[in-house]
Amino acid sequence: MSTTDVHAHRTTTPPADRATGGGAQVTAVRPPRISARGRAWRQRLVTTLFLGPAVIYMVLFFGYPVIQNLIMGFQHYTITTFFTDEAPWAGWTNYTEVLGSPLFRTALANTVIFTVGSILGQFVLGLGLALFFRRRFPLSGALRSLILLPWLIPLIVASAVWKWLLDTDSGALNRVLMGSGLIDSGIPWLSSTDLALFTVIVVNIWIGIPFNAVILHGGLQTIPQELYEAGSIDGTSRWQAFRHITWPMLRPVVSVVLVLGVVYTLKVLDIILGLTGGGPANATQTLATQAYQLSFATFDFGQGAAVSNILILISLLFAVIYLRLNRRPVDE
Repeated sequence: MSTTDVHAHRTTTPPADRATGGGAQVTAVRPPRISARGRAWRQRLVTTLFLGPAVIYMVLFFGYPVIQNLIMGFQHYTITTFFTDEAPWAGWTNYTEVLGSPLFRTALANTVIFTVGSILGQFVLGLGLALFFRRRFPLSGALRSLILLPWLIPLIVASAVWKWLLDTDSGALNRVLMGSGLIDSGIPWLSSTDLALFTVIVVNIWIGIPFNAVILHGGLQTIPQELYEAGSIDGTSRWQAFRHITWPMLRPVVSVVLVLGVVYTLKVLDIILGLTGGGPANATQTLATQAYQLSFATFDFGQGAAVSNILILISLLFAVIYLRLNRRPVDE
């Protein structure tokens, strides 16, 4: 046999045959195919493993407290319950007493004014800043970062700083106004029944602007620039571009911002307690502060839970109504 024949024989002989001495032919074993039902079961298993910890966390730290609060609203739950472990069933008594008190009507009215004023100011100023920072200019990134400062400061710290700034006698704001000759005596920003609620709303607007500005700015970044270029070719003005391009494209983001903003503002507690404590003369008393005082000042946890449940119901009703009113077909 020549060298060429030997080489051809080596290259054509299967490796398996050489290993077995040219015996039986070895075939590759294919893995068994997974049925459609098996793939679906595996997909459900993977989904459960990923979502399971989050669901357990939500049930333990959100679901259980809410259910316990709902139950507590129908009980005579006081400080003695912690020692006797007895909370007699009260039925609707807590709700009738809370709804029939004059303080509840005052707190409800203040809650509506506080929420509407805060959301309106936060959204308008946040949208203005988002539109402003959409344009690129020197130090725009640094200034955008500085806007986040009110959002990063702990609320109780921000309340303490603002309380010092707005103090009637030694507050920095009154000193500046008196030094410039605009006023003759200090303005009681936090101790006047006519100004206290307005002042608290202004402080809450200052704290909520960063959230609105950041979320709305992110929504503006998703709008294609080609739409504005096409509009400029048609001769649209800035107002027309905002009305017919920016606002319709930004509407889903606006819905999220407003719903989250209202739910957050309804339960604001730290700022009001830090600035006025609900005073003077209940001028800044809201449903959140009333629930807090009923639970931790008078230790009537049953009535405090009842007010909290009413606040939860108001938040859910607003979210459902607003989202249904703003729901649009996907292809619109």
